[in-house]
Formats: sequence, structure tokens, C-alpha cells
Amino acid sequence: MDAVSFGVPLSLAALTAILAGLSARGLLRSFRTRSRAQLMWGVGLGLASLATAVELVVYAGFVNGPLLQTYVFLSAAIVGFLSLGSTRVLRSTRFEHGYTAYILATCGVAAVLGFTTPMPSSMVSAGVISGNPPTLLIIVSCLVTIPATFVLLGAVVVALRRNWNWHTLMMGIGACVLAGGGALYIASFPVALYYSEFIGIVLIFFGLVSLPQVVASPSVARHRLQGTA
Repeated sequence: MDAVSFGVPLSLAALTAILAGLSARGLLRSFRTRSRAQLMWGVGLGLASLATAVELVVYAGFVNGPLLQTYVFLSAAIVGFLSLGSTRVLRSTRFEHGYTAYILATCGVAAVLGFTTPMPSSMVSAGVISGNPPTLLIIVSCLVTIPATFVLLGAVVVALRRNWNWHTLMMGIGACVLAGGGALYIASFPVALYYSEFIGIVLIFFGLVSLPQVVASPSVARHRLQGTA
């Protein structure tokens, strides 16, 4: 076995484990703190872990329609849920609720169409999912990935303007790279998701191993101060 044949599955297995660990950590924190942002970050990273697991299985030679359907859906859903974890930073309850409803609805449509549309076997080449899904799925998935990518970028900019630090910068860029890979996959650059997963995780680890805490809104902060007075 050459270095590439050994290194690719090893790196995919490592990414799957790291993403799963970060997801579990975020979900546990969400249950302890009742943080919606932590929950969405945990779900988004969990979906990314599933995506790398699918890549690993496909690289090992196990390819079928449901696996490819799952991968296409995950490519869009990763971006959507990571962006939902960032909406609290914008401090607009109306936008947060409306955007959440939009992402859940579009992800639902992407799931229904994704799991009922046959995927061509030509999507896989040499163990890598490098082909494009049917055009209809690309269009529907773009309804998720394009707005979600802008929301993620906007949330990072707003967070940095309020409190500039390298932890927030690295964590934000890492999340955007992960999301951008899913968006580029849907936009006919399939291999981008493989690279973005690796780069995104490296940035997240350099930024902060744990998931970021979202700053409470002024009204919530005042309520907490009054409760402790």
C-alpha cells in the first residue's frame, strides 16, 4: 500500500473522530447551558463528521445510492446549521427566528428531493466523490448554502468588531471554511469539501478547541445582573 492509499483513509478517519468529538462537546454544553447557539454548532459539526465518515466509506470502495444521497444532503445542511449557530451574534430576535424557519424549511426540501433523486455512479472517481449531483439538487441546495455563507461571514465580522481577538478570528474563519467547502461542492467544485474539512478543522483547533460562547444580548445581561444582585 502506497503513502496516498494509506494517508487518505487515515486522515478521513481522524477528521471524523475530531469533528465527532467537537460535536459531542458542543451538544453537552448546550444541554448544560441551554444554549441554542451551542446546539446548532454541535449539530453542524456532527453533520460534518457524518460527511467525512461517508467519504471514508466511499474511499474504501463501498458505494451506493443512499450514501451519495446522504453526502449531497450533508453538503448543504452543514452550512445551514453552522450558520444557525451564529445568528445570536447579530442580536436580532426577528431575524434569528425568521432565518431559522427558512433554513429548516430549505434543508427539509433538500432532504426530500435528495433522498428521492437517484444519484449517478459517475459521481465517484478513484474512491473520491468528485462528480456533481443532478441540477435540481444543486439549485435547491444553493437556497441553503448561499444565504448561510453570507450569514456566517456577517456574524464573524460583527463579532470581531465588538471584541477583536485571535480566538474569534480563527474559530470564525474555520467555520466559514467548512461552510464554504459545502457551498463550493454544491456549486460544482466537488473536491473543495475534502480540502475545506481539513483546513477548517486546523483553524478551529488553533483558534479554540472548545466551541465559542456567544455573548449575551444587553437585555439578557441586565436580567442576569439583577438576578445576582
